[in-house]
Amino acid sequence: MKAARLYGKGDLRVVDVPVPDVEEGGMLLRVRAATVCGTDLRMFANGSAGIDEEHPLTLCHEFSGTIEKLGKGVSGYEAGQRVSVAPNIGCGICGMCVSGDSHHCKELRAFGVNIDGAFAEYVGIPAAAVANGNVTPIGENVSFEAAAANEAFACVYNSFERYGVNPGDTVLIIGAGAIGMMHAGLALMAGAAKVILNDLSESRLAECKAIEPRIITVSKDLKEAVDIETGGAGANVVITACSVAAVQESAFDYAALNGRVNFFGGLPAGKDARLDTNQIHYKQLQVSGTTRSSHGHYRKTLEFISKGLVDVDALVTGRYPIDSVRQAFDNAAQQKGLKQAIVFG
Repeated sequence: MKAARLYGKGDLRVVDVPVPDVEEGGMLLRVRAATVCGTDLRMFANGSAGIDEEHPLTLCHEFSGTIEKLGKGVSGYEAGQRVSVAPNIGCGICGMCVSGDSHHCKELRAFGVNIDGAFAEYVGIPAAAVANGNVTPIGENVSFEAAAANEAFACVYNSFERYGVNPGDTVLIIGAGAIGMMHAGLALMAGAAKVILNDLSESRLAECKAIEPRIITVSKDLKEAVDIETGGAGANVVITACSVAAVQESAFDYAALNGRVNFFGGLPAGKDARLDTNQIHYKQLQVSGTTRSSHGHYRKTLEFISKGLVDVDALVTGRYPIDSVRQAFDNAAQQKGLKQAIVFG
């Protein structure tokens, strides 16, 4: 089968590799769609510990497909079934795992990060992933692309549970990518009166506005725009949906009294943000950060997609065969479109 494997910094190759074996208790998945994430781009641009010429890794942790073959002893699934797979596999016995937070397990394994992922025609699903609920059936009304992108949506929902949106709130999202649009979709679903989306790219903002006309797009003079939209009160919720220190440093400026600020996008190693903690104090701000998502988040957002509450399909703006994976990476890195997907027939 064909697979896109990372051999080191900047060295991503589409190569022929054996189809994975099916372990007892596991399954073999025929990949139908696999979406590009910022993690894939960072691993490609910077390399990753343990990945080199002798130890390549198939990237991608956002994927869906059909079950090709079941391992011995697997029940509750059947060959040909349409499924989506959450990427994080915990040990299943530590405190984090038994509390439902296996995405914080110290022994965490993750597709496309430290075990082979899904930029490939087939991916092997370990027995632990099957036993721990990583595999979720999807209905015919859910596209494979949306099901693949659901991993990112689940991470957004983890964040949403922390900052919360109340009916009538004004929500400011800084970063007009697929992640920003997922935050916007949840905010509108929760009853936000205004959702302001900020980015430096006019073309990206226009693309987002075409998908969701209810959002207010702002490319410059953000503080002035927020003051106009809120009568000078500030936004009830401020979300930094990008990995930029300067954005985090300015986030408190836009928040209302008793506002909530969420740092969704983490910063690159070695980058720090200087925060004015007096604004936290005097504005009585609630500040949160989140990373990854639980299986519960993953299944909840699949429900949102299935019920048509948030249109994730519209965010997938590029589709490529596996041989064009570098083009997908290049377009994602250059912020052309919103979400890029590798699709298989």
